[in-house]
Amino acid sequence: MDRIRLVPHDVMYAEKISSLISSELVKNALGMDDCQTSVNGVLNFIRGMQLAERENQQLSRVIIKDTSEIVGVTTLKDIEHEKKLCHIGTWIADPFWGLGYNEQAKEQILFIAFNQFNLEYVFAGARVENIRSQKAQAKLPYMTLSVEEEFPEELIKMERQEKTPCVLNVIKRDDFLAWYQKCYYGKVINN
Repeated sequence: MDRIRLVPHDVMYAEKISSLISSELVKNALGMDDCQTSVNGVLNFIRGMQLAERENQQLSRVIIKDTSEIVGVTTLKDIEHEKKLCHIGTWIADPFWGLGYNEQAKEQILFIAFNQFNLEYVFAGARVENIRSQKAQAKLPYMTLSVEEEFPEELIKMERQEKTPCVLNVIKRDDFLAWYQKCYYGKVINN
């Protein structure tokens, strides 16, 4: 499997991202329309992300594999530095599904969330009908599933944005860092 790297958004990626996100499988899973997946829609997204990043509200990265091919996008959204939390969204283009790129992208952006931004919680969720996304999240060993009752305000926020019922999961800082430590250093260090 190719390794990936996360790079900042640039308008030079707009055409390729538009073609990848226009796939019916991806577009429908994300609940996007033709306007949002058009080149102009993607350009607006990129410019919006660049502005939100300057304001420390979001961090979005293009996922690129070793061959310089775009695989998808991953984003830390709605960053609330005072509350030490945010939401995460990731999409992978359908030709790359099942190849491990989601896991690699999440690992890299979560490392930023917990080490650079010092967040405590990163919420992940999915539309109830998006079974593929739910299964992908359930595979992640550091993910805590079904936290709707523990964090009802975050579920409400997500469902308002998505305009549909959702499931809510969370990655907790201590769980992720313990997993990371074990994977890369072979042992867990107590915080």
